[in-house]
Amino acid sequence: MRRWTLFILLALGAGFLVGLPERTVSADRAAPPVAGAASATAVFAGGCFWCMEKPFDELVGVTQTLSGYSGGQKLNPTYEQVSAGTTGHAEVVQITYDPSKVSYQQLLDVFWRNVDPFDAGGQFCDRGSQYRSAVFVANASERQAAEASKAALEQRFGRKIATQILPDAKFYAAEDYHQNYYQKNPLRYRYYRGGCGRDNRLEAVWGDEARGEQVVAARNQH
Repeated sequence: MRRWTLFILLALGAGFLVGLPERTVSADRAAPPVAGAASATAVFAGGCFWCMEKPFDELVGVTQTLSGYSGGQKLNPTYEQVSAGTTGHAEVVQITYDPSKVSYQQLLDVFWRNVDPFDAGGQFCDRGSQYRSAVFVANASERQAAEASKAALEQRFGRKIATQILPDAKFYAAEDYHQNYYQKNPLRYRYYRGGCGRDNRLEAVWGDEARGEQVVAARNQH
């Protein structure tokens, strides 16, 4: 089921249909990250990009998250094109962070605990390759860390991890209304997240580790 179908059904049931964001594409793109003296970026795909910003925003050392698209062939893709599944792109989140305050490994730890790593057909209620889970690696160090973490999870769970590890690809920022959606539209975000079954499935897979909250809390205490 596509996210907007579920979202509209939930909005109708809750009486929030008025004021739904338009599906027309904004001509404006989100501003690129401001590069500091000690900044790096990481890109992860975990299904709905609305749901992937918050876990990283809460992590000390992360300075910006951007929702966007990556991994496909279409230049300057729009939300409609990506959600139709015809571009090859996945919904992703680009994270700008300070490596002196938070490590790439810690970002990986948060990422894994916010996805269903066994689902090869999408994530939660969002189906199709545009909602696949993936780690986009920019160099040998990131690839080594990503592959090692994936292997460790396969050993832990005793089954194959479906999440892909892919070479870095061009990142396209999503339309403005998608950015920081959980902050701009908290009620709609909560209804979508609950209706999609995201938290229930994360807890079934990860138990107390779901959503990476323990990782975030441990890191932020330092």
